[in-house]
Amino acid sequence: MTASQTALILIEYQHDFTSENGALHEGVKDCMQQTNMLANSKAALKAAREKGIHIIHSPISFPNYYREIRKPTYGVLQKLVETKAFRQNSWGAQIIEDVKPLQTDITLEGKRGLDAFYSTNLDFILRQLNIQSVAICGFLTNCCVESTVRTAYEKGYDVTTLSDCCATLSMQEHNTALEKDLTFFSHVINHEEWIKSIK
Repeated sequence: MTASQTALILIEYQHDFTSENGALHEGVKDCMQQTNMLANSKAALKAAREKGIHIIHSPISFPNYYREIRKPTYGVLQKLVETKAFRQNSWGAQIIEDVKPLQTDITLEGKRGLDAFYSTNLDFILRQLNIQSVAICGFLTNCCVESTVRTAYEKGYDVTTLSDCCATLSMQEHNTALEKDLTFFSHVINHEEWIKSIK
């Protein structure tokens, strides 16, 4: 894999997941600590920038009244509504300082669901940049990360999941996703292995 044809996609590194007092932080904090995902993600991002890999941030946000979500809702999106997570222009929806986008990065707009491709122009961007391989990390391992990995695989990209740069609601769910699901659709390796693989 060459750096000029590779993109690192960071999914939902926002305060509502990552930070104390974030709307959904309590659910993910133990897994975050055990995988050391924030420090690993910061290291992966630094190394990727140094190699000239394209950086794409994929935050999620909603207007205050979540008008774009079906009523009644259920499942994971219901949890967002109940906790008032990821409201546009709120502290909780902001990307955290550790992985703050630079002017040379790309930040997707319009993510309203799980898959980073579905309601954004991610595929258009990747094809415009002649990207052949993508590495995906962030929240939740078995939700938005997995949904995005599956679509990237279906669209013909060479896909890597950064195993130590993801977190979800428990280590059991995290490990099951990596070992039982994501191996069908991606190379599952840690960030150091991934960086070494990029020419």
